Amino acid sequence: MGKILGIAIQNYGTLHDVRMGQLFSNQADQKGTPLENIVAIVGPSGNGKSTLADVFGFISDCLVGDVETACDKGNRGGYERLVSQGSNDPIRFEIYYKESGKERPITYELTIAQDKMGRPYVKEERLRQRIKKYGYPLSFLHLQEGKGYAFIGTESGQDDDGKVISGQKEEVELSDIRKLGIVTLGAMKQYSRIEKFLSFLKSWYLCYFTPDSARQLQTAAPMPHLDRTGSNLNNVAQYMYRDSPKDFQRILDEIQTKLPNIRRIQPVKMPNGQMVLEFYQDGFAEPFYSSRMSDGTLKLFAYYLLLHERDPRQLVFIEEPENGLYHQYLVNLATEMAQSVGKGYGKQLFITTHSPFFVNALLPEQVWVLEKGEDGFSVAKRASEYNMVPELVEEGVSIGNLWNNRFFG
Repeated sequence: MGKILGIAIQNYGTLHDVRMGQLFSNQADQKGTPLENIVAIVGPSGNGKSTLADVFGFISDCLVGDVETACDKGNRGGYERLVSQGSNDPIRFEIYYKESGKERPITYELTIAQDKMGRPYVKEERLRQRIKKYGYPLSFLHLQEGKGYAFIGTESGQDDDGKVISGQKEEVELSDIRKLGIVTLGAMKQYSRIEKFLSFLKSWYLCYFTPDSARQLQTAAPMPHLDRTGSNLNNVAQYMYRDSPKDFQRILDEIQTKLPNIRRIQPVKMPNGQMVLEFYQDGFAEPFYSSRMSDGTLKLFAYYLLLHERDPRQLVFIEEPENGLYHQYLVNLATEMAQSVGKGYGKQLFITTHSPFFVNALLPEQVWVLEKGEDGFSVAKRASEYNMVPELVEEGVSIGNLWNNRFFG
């Protein structure tokens, strides 16, 4: 499993230099407070929340293709439009990651620049980890312009002076410098730490639920996880029902108590093998199917189903879950999300929101504010770092109400 303790973003649009949580590269950040299991990002429109969400999408896109394709995908518009205005420096990311409470943290550094032809490529890529409980982290993967080294095993690495401390070092040269080295080397068993970190990155789930997508009827093909838009909602229901009908009915019974005006949810198998869900609404004898359910009910159902996945994704990023939902449902949803992630290393939720009702269910340590600095670029600050906010919350004032009344942010 695992979670992100901290993330740094440089020269990615309005995120010229944003640092969140605990990090390795800066001495002050090494003593920082790690990110919580639920991280809510708030702030006015245009302050970088969608850009922050897109950072996670961009890294995910780099895993399945190459960095040039990722730069061009969707509305990104290529490297020139992605890089921060006025900056001659490359795009850079740092992820500080820990697999469990017993494991030593890993730092992943990725730098993307342009070559002489103006095409983006992977300029530098590095993974570091201490080989003992205390001491300076050693690089067990370091590639520059596609050339470098990787170490076999779990107790190995090289210091910044080039000295091999322990383990077996192998020289590496990639055939395509537009692809991430961790993707190529993470497919090889001998590089077990790279393999584990790659598995963590691949487990990320970026959620953009759209009710119209959830209303679509797919072919009878069971699927373990919801896709980005929720278009395979019935396929996931079919998978969960096939895996354990009793457990799935128990989950539906629990979800039903959280949906307004819904007294029962019943899975029904169609003659073609497709699984559909019947929603019994108060006041009606006959059930409704997903195609006839309201946008809000479908979104709530999809979110709660996501929280009950048997094999949950390690990191889930949800943008503005309040869209299309009645504000009084948001406190319960946020509470369920916080309870779902718990306190260990099993699951982590990142959420952007404009809703003080959603934020009311959270703690100051779980809320981050994105604001525009004087230079026009975004800066990130934890709500607990604002003057008087922790004290007021301790006195019983909800964090969302403080934000709504401009005590911070």
